[in-house]
Amino acid sequence: MEKLLIGGGWQVSDNPGGSFRAEDPATGQPIGPEFPVSGAADVEFALTHAEAAAKDLAAIEPERIAGFLDAFASGIEASAPELAEVAHRETALGVHPRLYDVELPRTVNQLRQAAAAARSRLWSAPTIDTQAGLRARYAPLSKPVVVFGPNNFPFAFNAVSGGDCAAALAAGNPVIAKCHPAHPQTCRQLAKIAQAAVQSAGLPMATIQILYHMPPELGLKLVSDSRVGAVGFTGSRAGGLALKRAADEVGIPVYAEMSSINPVFILSGALAERGAEIASELATSCLAGVGQFCTNPGFVVIPRGGAGDTFVSVARRCFEQAEPGVLLARGVLEGLVRSVDALRTAGARVLCGGHAASGAGYRYSPTLLSVDADHFAEHAAALQQEAFGPVSLFIRTGSDAETESIARALEGNLTGCVYSARDGSDDVLAERLMKQLRPRVGRLLNDRMPTGVAVSAAMNHGGPYPATSHSGFTSVGFPAAIRRFATLECYDHVREAWLPPELRDRNPDGGLQRCIDGVWTTADVAASTP
Repeated sequence: MEKLLIGGGWQVSDNPGGSFRAEDPATGQPIGPEFPVSGAADVEFALTHAEAAAKDLAAIEPERIAGFLDAFASGIEASAPELAEVAHRETALGVHPRLYDVELPRTVNQLRQAAAAARSRLWSAPTIDTQAGLRARYAPLSKPVVVFGPNNFPFAFNAVSGGDCAAALAAGNPVIAKCHPAHPQTCRQLAKIAQAAVQSAGLPMATIQILYHMPPELGLKLVSDSRVGAVGFTGSRAGGLALKRAADEVGIPVYAEMSSINPVFILSGALAERGAEIASELATSCLAGVGQFCTNPGFVVIPRGGAGDTFVSVARRCFEQAEPGVLLARGVLEGLVRSVDALRTAGARVLCGGHAASGAGYRYSPTLLSVDADHFAEHAAALQQEAFGPVSLFIRTGSDAETESIARALEGNLTGCVYSARDGSDDVLAERLMKQLRPRVGRLLNDRMPTGVAVSAAMNHGGPYPATSHSGFTSVGFPAAIRRFATLECYDHVREAWLPPELRDRNPDGGLQRCIDGVWTTADVAASTP
C-alpha cells in the first residue's frame, strides 16, 4: 500500500480503515497501486505536526516562502509530461491540449503568481493611523489550513498544487491536503515535487502533508478540530455544507465552492443578429471538458418565437452530433443521472439526450432540457438543480417581464451572463437584467460564455450562497484569495521594536505599498507624517 506524506516524511498508514485504487473512467476498471483509507491515527499524526509547523512557518520571511512556491512551480514544469500521463489515466481528460497545454501551465502560473504575492506582501495590506497610534495588517493564521480538492481539475484545483493550497502557503500557513480519491497517483506525484521544494527552501518539513482518503465522519472531525485555522473546499453542495456545519460549531471558517448553474440570458435582438453563432458558442462552452466545469452554462433563458426556436434547433443539433465524452468518475455519472431525473420530475422536457450512454466506462449523452417561464415560476427551486456534466436547461419566456422575473428568482451563482444586440436594441432590458444579476453572481459577463476563469488579481471566482459559503472572497486571483487564510492583527501604541516589519516606521523593502493616514504610499512613516 502506498505511503502517506505526513509528519515531514513518507509514512506507512497507521491502522488504516481499508484501501482503494483509482479507476480508469474510460473503462470503469481499477488501475494503479492501492492507497490507504486513513483512520484517526493518521489524522492525529498530521494535525500534531501541522500545528508545530504552523508556528515556525508564520515566523519565516516571505522571500523563503516565495522561493518554495517558485521551486514547486519549476518542479511541476520539469515533470509535466509524466504528470499529464498519470492524470490522463485517472481522469480520462486529454493529455493534449487539456492537461499538458492548458491546465499544467495554468497551475505553474498560479503558483508563480502566489510566489510574487508572497514576496510583495501586498496581501497583508499594512494600514497605519499615526494620529490614533494604531497599526494593522493581515498575517498568517499560525494554524494549518485543510484543503479538500475536487475531481475535475487534477492540477489547477488539486489539494496539493491548486489555488487554495497556493493561497494558504503564500499567507504562511502549512497545508493538510485531503486529496480527491479519483486521482491519488496524481496527488502523490505532486506531493513528491512539493516535498522536494520544501526541502530546498528550508521550510518546516510538515509544510505540506497529504491524506488520500478517509471516512466522511473523520473528515468532519478533522475540520472541527481546534488546531485547524481554516478550510478550503471545492466540490458538491452536500459535501461543502456538511463540512461547514461541523466547522461552524467551533468557529472555524470554511471557504467552500459548491454549486452553480451559471445563468445565461440571450435577448431578442442578439438572437436576430447572431442566434446561430451564440448557439454554437453555447454548445462549445457546455460540452467542453464533458461539461464538468463549475462555470458550465447550465441555465439558458431564451425568448419564445421564431428566432428562439431556431436557436434551440441549432443548439440541439450541436448536442446531438457530439459524441458522449468520458466523465471523471462513477460518482459523477451517478450524480448526473439523479440531477437530470430531478429536473424531469420538476417538469423539464428532454429535447435530446437525457440518459447514460452505452459503451465502456462512465458516459452520459449530451443533454438539453426545456421548460416554459410560467412553469419555472412555480417550481423555481427544483429547477435550479446543478447537473454536473454536458447538460443545459432552456427557459422559454414570452415577455421582458417574464425574463426579469426569472432573474429575480435566481439563487446565488458563480457567474451570470447577458447576450445583447450590438446595435443597442436590447440595451434597456440588458441594463435591467444586469442590475438584477449583479447581487446574485460573483462574475457578471456580457456577450461571452462563462467557462474560462483567468488567474488574475481582478478575477472573482466566488459568489453568493449556494455557489459558495462566503460571498466576500474568491478562490482564484491574488492577493484576494490569500486573505481567506489570514488573520487581521491590530497593534495599539506598540513599540517600534515589537512591531512586524510591515508596520514599522521604515518601509521594510522600500517598495511595499502601505496605507498611511489614508494614503497608499511606499514612503516611510516619518516622511509621511505632517
